[in-house]
Amino acid sequence: MTQRILSISGLRGVIGDGLDPAYLVDFACALGTIFERGQVVLARDGRSTGPMVKHAVLSGLLATGCRVLDADIASTPTCGVLVQELRAAGGLQITASHNPIEWNGLKPFSPAGSVFDQALGERLLDILERRAYTLVDGRHLGLAEVLHDPQGPHLRRVLSLIDADRILKRRLKVVLDCNHGSGGILGPKLLEQLGCDVEVLGGTPDGQFEHVPEPVEQNLTGLCDEVRRRGADIGFAQDPDADRLAIVDEAGRYIGEELTLALCADFILQRTPGPVVVNGSTSRVTADIAAKYGCEFHRSHVGEANVVARMKAVGAIVGGEGNGGLIEPRVGYVRDSFASMAYVLAGLTEREQPLSAWVETLPKYTIVKDKITCEREKVAAACAGLKKHYAGAVATEGDGLRLDWPDRWVQVRASNTEPIVRVISEAPDGDQARRLCAEAIEIVRHSVSLPQCC
Repeated sequence: MTQRILSISGLRGVIGDGLDPAYLVDFACALGTIFERGQVVLARDGRSTGPMVKHAVLSGLLATGCRVLDADIASTPTCGVLVQELRAAGGLQITASHNPIEWNGLKPFSPAGSVFDQALGERLLDILERRAYTLVDGRHLGLAEVLHDPQGPHLRRVLSLIDADRILKRRLKVVLDCNHGSGGILGPKLLEQLGCDVEVLGGTPDGQFEHVPEPVEQNLTGLCDEVRRRGADIGFAQDPDADRLAIVDEAGRYIGEELTLALCADFILQRTPGPVVVNGSTSRVTADIAAKYGCEFHRSHVGEANVVARMKAVGAIVGGEGNGGLIEPRVGYVRDSFASMAYVLAGLTEREQPLSAWVETLPKYTIVKDKITCEREKVAAACAGLKKHYAGAVATEGDGLRLDWPDRWVQVRASNTEPIVRVISEAPDGDQARRLCAEAIEIVRHSVSLPQCC
């Protein structure tokens, strides 16, 4: 095994090099043991390796007596909605999110339709490590049932958030880049229901990505070009399991993932003020928007489960992560690109101005994200080196290290899903943010004796 990442959030690995059928069955047996012969929603993100993974986990779930509700190709937030809607014991999404094509993975859902929290995740890992599976005999094996309209409940919940008839009258022109992921099922359907003139890029959910799947600027030049060519009002880009959304304005300019949450918060809080929760790697722009509407603002550790736990604790009206991941409790406690699209289109309709004009009203920051290969056990030494170098900053520990100054911040932390360390900085000035990020990376390299080239 060389390429497998296991955590309380689930499993990711390279097919044939860490992620094999035997291990997938083991994981599913551990999960089925937790679900105690209950109903389990099963979905996948469209990757070409999905059928193999699906059949392996089906075997494990059925062997523990679970009744599997098969949604086949569906997005991660759709899986969460279905768990709630069908009152299932839990769910399992087959996805490696934005990881390259050779990867796949498993993301379990709790009975609440959200990702596993610390307690559930640790219980799963313990059962898996001890192989303490509760297998049933042949008379009590589980059954699998195909769901015939898995997208319907999710679509209805998203449409209920906004004035769909008003958006329909606007006839917005939209380019949607699904990049052959699971967003190609519900995304076009939602936009058509909202009366949009939609062009879909990579709409067939077969996992044959046309560009690197993470929806960041350097990977979305094709979308930017197509928005300009078509004279579209907006461009949307989803990651393969459609829980993240990046946005391109009417001029074909990438406005980023960070502003997805900010735009949604600006629309929501003006109408329904309430607490807001983001993680420690998210831009200050959402904090400023919360302050603008007199709303409580909270930060959690990075990770969807941590954001959700904090949202529930404070009764948040909205939350999410700066990677383009809005979490809208009225749909489900899962990052949701479809709810994001609905809110941004509603905001465009209400303002009756281009997206670029709306963006101009938001606070201005530049956020820079980089990463370096670094063993997890060396991260503590890297953080210690940074804390010593930046002794004048306010240090927040517990999720790597975040260092704050009045006008800027930098964070260094180990990824939960990849064998890397992420370095994120933000400042009002782009050059300042880039210098801070580059300087922090060099301090990390020096602190743990990493090579100078990546």
